[in-house]
Amino acid sequence: MSEAISPAWSAADRRFMRAALTEARKAAARGEVPVGAVLVQDGVIIGRGHNLPIALHDPSAHAEMRALRQAARRMANYRLPGCTMYITLEPCLMCVGAMLHGRLARVVYAATDPKTGAAGSVINPFPDRRLNHQTEVIGGLLSDEASEMLSDFFRQRRAAKRAEKQGGGEALSTDTTQAD
Repeated sequence: MSEAISPAWSAADRRFMRAALTEARKAAARGEVPVGAVLVQDGVIIGRGHNLPIALHDPSAHAEMRALRQAARRMANYRLPGCTMYITLEPCLMCVGAMLHGRLARVVYAATDPKTGAAGSVINPFPDRRLNHQTEVIGGLLSDEASEMLSDFFRQRRAAKRAEKQGGGEALSTDTTQAD
């Protein structure tokens, strides 16, 4: 959903998504996929997170999971009703499950994820009435900025891999001990 056709975003929505984008830049600076998240209750950020699965050797160290954990510790409760999660990328199924368990009221994300998006792109458990909680989900806020950050990251990663291959290929061509 592009921002042009989405609901009118409040100044607070924009401010909190910018905070999530700041978190995403932290992930990029560490060589992680640039995804950031903030969890907000009553206009106050109670949890922040950016992707760190590579650094932490933890497949669950997604931005959303880290923000949820921080907020739950801060609130001394795993349930976070009335909270809104702002995320720079549509969440995956693992993160959606944690958000539903946390009873979040609302999720706002920037860019869609056509490969693993679990807020409508591939699957969407949020509105499923068979589950004991439903969460409002809105996508598209600052999507151009988030998409550009992700595209730049993957473009740089592909360029680095090409350069590595080319460098490795030259090294292999001078190695006469290697069998054909």
